[in-house]
Amino acid sequence: MDDIANALGISKKTIYVHFENKTKLIEAATFSVLDDVCKGIDCISDSSINPIEELYEIKKYAMIYLKNEQSSPQHQLKKYYPQIYQRLQVKQFEKMQATVQESIQKGIDTGLFRSTIDVDFISRMYFNGMSGIRDGHIFPQDQFTIEYLMESYLEYHLRAITTDTGLSVLKKFINHQLQPNDI
Repeated sequence: MDDIANALGISKKTIYVHFENKTKLIEAATFSVLDDVCKGIDCISDSSINPIEELYEIKKYAMIYLKNEQSSPQHQLKKYYPQIYQRLQVKQFEKMQATVQESIQKGIDTGLFRSTIDVDFISRMYFNGMSGIRDGHIFPQDQFTIEYLMESYLEYHLRAITTDTGLSVLKKFINHQLQPNDI
């Protein structure tokens, strides 16, 4: 709290006028960042060309927040503020579940994803997979970068649910990403 007060050029008393204690400050900051991330995801979803590119854009956006996972705020929350971390996990799941369900439904409606898939089940599997790839015991950081894991898992997920048309779109998108940028 001293560091925060010094950085802001205010007294600790001023901070405590707005926040009962450090935990309340951490909680407010955590859910403020989550709200900002959710707004960014909503923006991507609203402006996406198709659900395949949408999921890649959301992945790219999420990578900003997942760099250096061991020193990330989520890792610190889990270690020092487990109750806030648990609430954050619930909110992240709710947001991701809704976003992915909507994206999958768009994919089905546009013929990019198979119409026979169970949207609720697949969206939960996607969340579980994205959470699972961040487990350092299963995917040690010295063997796998978070970028590699997210990219690989997203392609794996999309290949499992696409139609032939969707697979064609996915392949074109991946090939386009691999091409050097035109200057």
